[in-house]
Amino acid sequence: MGVPLLETPSDSAIALSRHGLVEYQKAWESQRAIHQDVVDGKRPNTLLLLEHPSVFTAGRRTDDSERPTDGTPVIDVDRGGRITWHGPGQLVGYPIVKLLKPTELVGFVREIEAGLIAVCSDLGLETQRIDGRSGVWVRDNQGDRKIAAIGIRVAKGVTMHGFALNVNPDLSAFKSIIPCGISDADVTSLEIELQRLITIDEVAPLVERHIFESLKRVSA
Repeated sequence: MGVPLLETPSDSAIALSRHGLVEYQKAWESQRAIHQDVVDGKRPNTLLLLEHPSVFTAGRRTDDSERPTDGTPVIDVDRGGRITWHGPGQLVGYPIVKLLKPTELVGFVREIEAGLIAVCSDLGLETQRIDGRSGVWVRDNQGDRKIAAIGIRVAKGVTMHGFALNVNPDLSAFKSIIPCGISDADVTSLEIELQRLITIDEVAPLVERHIFESLKRVSA
């Protein structure tokens, strides 16, 4: 996967690299290359935005009981968190940034959550954090439903991996796993909650704007 840097706002110290559908392994290779360049000061802080073909990935805390039982392949990765699914219609963001306070990972995650909550608000959907559960959630009298997942790694003071916002994916793949290790809540999407057609192209500019604002508050 190439990583051409697109033009970003003049007041932003963060570069945007926007792609379409990218195989997970290729994106991971690009993440590692960009990460090393950011560590070495050869590249600015960078936000990758893309989609993946259908794939399960498992973070370091994944239990065997959470994995697919039908032999579906799972890619084990070095991020935090547990197993999740990526696929078309899900907007994935990989912020690769040097942190102002590398030991305060929780604060970084909270900023990403805040940016995604703002994206949903712009679209007319109220979302929130839930204590003890990372990511972004819809909570109402129908129960808790996760709309965005977050899994991060920090190495040499620079972040890797990131977030996945469900825009309009086929969520049936989540039935094969216990997503993020949470068995008592559902997964949802913007399209389901807003009850209208919505596309990645509609959502991506909002994600760029709000995540840039979040990242500027925590990156060096």
